[in-house]
Amino acid sequence: MVYPRLMAVDRDHVLRSAAALLTRKSTATMDEVAKAAGISRATLHRHFAGRDALVRALEALGIAECEAALEAARPEEGPAEDAVRRLVAAIEPQAGLLAFLYTENQLFEGEEQNAGWARIDERIAALFRRGQESGEFRIDLTPAWLTEALYGLLASAAWAVAEGRVAPKDFTRMVVELLLGGTRRQNDTAPRKEPRKES
Repeated sequence: MVYPRLMAVDRDHVLRSAAALLTRKSTATMDEVAKAAGISRATLHRHFAGRDALVRALEALGIAECEAALEAARPEEGPAEDAVRRLVAAIEPQAGLLAFLYTENQLFEGEEQNAGWARIDERIAALFRRGQESGEFRIDLTPAWLTEALYGLLASAAWAVAEGRVAPKDFTRMVVELLLGGTRRQNDTAPRKEPRKES
């Protein structure tokens, strides 16, 4: 196979090609990644010494995309419930990459853990905390747990879409409705319906 312009390979193109492949096939080899990017294995190796280096670079990309989504979603503005909807919609295009990273356990262990995740965690937790303080969200679930639940739902929905079990157009609605359905504070003063008597 002939690989044109080997010396002018764009690293960002290679990284995004790898992300697109690994979100569909998390077990893809470096040879498959190189093929997807249209480069040789040797050229890929010049950019990323091995799979670990590639995954770390994808982690940095995922963090950057999440932080961009947070900026676009403006989580500090308006009702917290609306902000959650905006956030899920903004993250949706990167959900496949996040689902892949979610399975890479080494990213979240040890001293080398990327501080970017902590920044993202804190900002999302602050959104849930704001919703609790405003009376929108229940207070018996911690902001940290609600943040983890959001990540889990995003990953699960991404996998379901990738496997064709869920339509892509339903992604945001499914995640938001399930999350908020369990997060909203119930109105304890609402009149209770009397059970219907059997005749």
